[in-house]
Amino acid sequence: MRRRTFIAAVAGAAAMPLAVRAQQRTPVLGFLTTLAPSDRPHLQEALRKGLNEAGYADRQNLAIEYRFADNQLDRLRAMATDLITRKVDVIAATGGNITGLVVKELTSTIPVVFTSGADPVRAGLVASLGRPEANVTGVSWFSTDAGQKHVGMLRELLPRAELFAVLLNPNSQESGFYEQSAHEGARALSVGLLVLQASTLSEIDAAFAQVAEARANAVIVGSDPYFSSRARQFAILAARHAVPLIAASREMAEAGGLLAYGNSVTDAYRRAGILCGRLLKGAKPADLPVDRATKFELIINVGTAKALALTIPHSMLIAADEVIE
Repeated sequence: MRRRTFIAAVAGAAAMPLAVRAQQRTPVLGFLTTLAPSDRPHLQEALRKGLNEAGYADRQNLAIEYRFADNQLDRLRAMATDLITRKVDVIAATGGNITGLVVKELTSTIPVVFTSGADPVRAGLVASLGRPEANVTGVSWFSTDAGQKHVGMLRELLPRAELFAVLLNPNSQESGFYEQSAHEGARALSVGLLVLQASTLSEIDAAFAQVAEARANAVIVGSDPYFSSRARQFAILAARHAVPLIAASREMAEAGGLLAYGNSVTDAYRRAGILCGRLLKGAKPADLPVDRATKFELIINVGTAKALALTIPHSMLIAADEVIE
């Protein structure tokens, strides 16, 4: 009897490491974005920072499978399918609403964390902010609602302005929402709004040629991840045509645009990383309300203002989170 007990104990001890190893399988996060690897890398870093805060470190206790669509939206479905086939534990769907919508359509089991600059209910990502449905939750901010604010800020700088141009990406659902907000601001201030569309580098160039032809007093860049990744091109064109430029993303002001006002997308991605970590630990998406990121930032490029012979109001300078000389 004692011999049988001893053998069972040895067998059990030998089996335990296998069970422990099975339980300690390294979880896998799928990271899917519309952008290219070199586009806005600080956002990838911000998401990893959030994961760290949740207790996960890439290549230590977590593996991250990256998929970049390189701004070719027709590649998203195949990339999402690949991640689903690999049975990743969580998918971070970033780079615009379209990524989350594609992943949501393809899986109802793998937890999904989206990032969105629009109202996610209106965008069709979730049925409710407080009680997300099924396997989808995420972080959203208010960039599509900023059009009215951008028009107002420009009018404060240019009180005699008669026409503003707003540049939108026709491939972006967020741009459509932003246009509505910009129109509301223009109507309230009785200023004209010239709506232009672009989704490629050459179309952006052509849009600025139309700005010059129409003699628009300023350019508003609609909320769009692709536009933010091309901030340098926008800044160069704005300088070439000597036209003030305002946008939601800080990259535009850092590259040489006049103003950037909107949510801190860097902070939003950090918060998305935290959400991913909670899901990796076993939380259910339906139990995690959509995180409404509320950290705003105002970036003013006073060097650009001087080049345009514009005076920035003192009240605006005081309110700025960062002033670029």
